[in-house]
Amino acid sequence: MIGHLRNVLGALLVSAAAVFLAVPALAQTGKLIVVTSYPPDTTTAFKAAFEKKYPGVKVEMLKKKTSAGIKYLQETAGNNTSDMFWASAPDAFEVLKGDDLLVKYKVKVKGIPKKVGSFPINDPEGYYKGFAASGYGIMWNTRYLKAKKLPVPKEWADLKKPVYFGHVGMSAPSRSGTTHLTVETVLQGEGWQKGWAEWKAIAGNFKTVTERSFGVPDGVNSGQFGVGIVIDFFGLSSKASGFPVDFVYPTVTTLVPANIAIVKNAPNAKNAAAFIEFLLSKEGQELLLNPKIRRLPVNPATYAKAPSDFPNPFKDSSIGSKVKFDLKLSKNRYNVVNSLFDVMITYRIDELRAATKAIQDAEAAMAGKSNAAAAKLIAEARAAVDATPITAVQAGEGGFNKIFKKKRKKASVKVTGRQADIEGQWDDMVKANYAKAKELAEKAKSML
Repeated sequence: MIGHLRNVLGALLVSAAAVFLAVPALAQTGKLIVVTSYPPDTTTAFKAAFEKKYPGVKVEMLKKKTSAGIKYLQETAGNNTSDMFWASAPDAFEVLKGDDLLVKYKVKVKGIPKKVGSFPINDPEGYYKGFAASGYGIMWNTRYLKAKKLPVPKEWADLKKPVYFGHVGMSAPSRSGTTHLTVETVLQGEGWQKGWAEWKAIAGNFKTVTERSFGVPDGVNSGQFGVGIVIDFFGLSSKASGFPVDFVYPTVTTLVPANIAIVKNAPNAKNAAAFIEFLLSKEGQELLLNPKIRRLPVNPATYAKAPSDFPNPFKDSSIGSKVKFDLKLSKNRYNVVNSLFDVMITYRIDELRAATKAIQDAEAAMAGKSNAAAAKLIAEARAAVDATPITAVQAGEGGFNKIFKKKRKKASVKVTGRQADIEGQWDDMVKANYAKAKELAEKAKSML
């Protein structure tokens, strides 16, 4: 009898242990606070799936733009209530790591390669993890282009053409971490001076600079403008959701991981670790293929479940191969690049458009004609627009980046101290140059 009871008890203990191991989700309880820049389509899907797997955990997605998320975590570090930072831009995570606001975590999931393209999927020091890959490119509304008789753009340089004047939309890098990466990618791919000249020539054709990165795909989807400069998942998810749009990776682009990290002194660190493991699990990676999300998984095996036309960076080595993104360089001039873009483009867009249109009109009048004096004036006008207030060396000088901490949500926002002085000098130069360019181009046209 005693032996029989022992056998029964032993069987019950084994059964209980098996149940415990089979449902580790039940061990997770409490909250999970995630600071994220991602759109609702992404956050809602992952929140629902994670809460279904871990019914004892309530997830709160604290929505903030990347730059605002960084600032929030910096300002609340003394009494931190956040568990995770979830965003696309690796240089943003480098900023937080440099401020000692992240903690290391070792992933348990297997099957994730060390690199996607030429870029490490995870922070080599272990502070943040890549869960998806991201590239940067151009999306367009197929019906809009057909109605306006516009060609399909394939390269950044295409967007400089006069035919696209008033048809292009983009957000500002100071308002979007993914836009910042797009701007920085072209600066690294083309070089500082040529890269800024490229951006200003493209921006001269802008219909708008949107307040949020989401505003770009929304504008293209609805036909407010025909072409948008976006991170890939905006274009891919819009297309998969049935909008009449398409997307292309230009040659000069890069492929970097979208990341997640545990915040230092996270109140729910165990739940944060579980969320990372979930993102990298088979279930989490396949969720990236959802038509409303459409991100590139970091597990190569997941692509077997993807649509036939879905980009696969582990098979197509051309995606992002042109630019070997320098994360340290980007981090060291992060704020400088954002401020320069705002001074030269965001808050001088009307003047830039006027100068651009004048140059385009002069060049159109010059077509098929020979007039050395007019050609010289047009070249001088273009050079005035192309001029950049500082060099790449100056932009990357130690300590210079820290001056530009104040983010201006609109032109009327006042900054103080050295940032105000420097931005004021830049603005004076830019405003004068755009006015000069317009005047020179109009004079050239009058000669033809």
